[in-house]
Amino acid sequence: MRCPYCGFIEDKVIDSRESKDADSIRRRRECVRCHKRFTTYERLDEIPYMVVKKDGRRENFDRQKVLTGLLHSCQKRKVSVSQMQEIVDAVEAFVVDSPERERSTASVGELIMSRLKEIDTVAYIRFASVYRDFKDVNEFKMELEDLLRSKDPRQRRSSGAPMTHHATQASKTSL
Repeated sequence: MRCPYCGFIEDKVIDSRESKDADSIRRRRECVRCHKRFTTYERLDEIPYMVVKKDGRRENFDRQKVLTGLLHSCQKRKVSVSQMQEIVDAVEAFVVDSPERERSTASVGELIMSRLKEIDTVAYIRFASVYRDFKDVNEFKMELEDLLRSKDPRQRRSSGAPMTHHATQASKTSL
């Protein structure tokens, strides 16, 4: 705790007491540098962390919901529970680190997909198909093609078009 008088960051607690209604703790502190005393209060942080849905609704952040989505996406895949837990922890840290105490579900979903993409591409596609709500097979196909392009260095091009046979041969000879 920073001293309100001199700004020094070290202090010692002289006395601690619970408030009468037990909703906070009062602490008397003394600055180690200037020896002035000041009081701090600790209260439970009651403002929940929120996620903003696509339609603008706000919901409390629920790490269990994130884990459930990951469990469905990673079913019968070689993704360990600890890897899924790491993703959930990263998502929770992302939400908690928000200065506004909220994040959009779009940004949360993108974070999850980027982590899954590194771990297991099938789990990534499963999650993306639900998260992005593919309307037809063509949307699914486009996502798969993007994934394949990002995995194959010969097909990484700014235009997104597959390389022709001639361009492929030229790139092989230049290697």
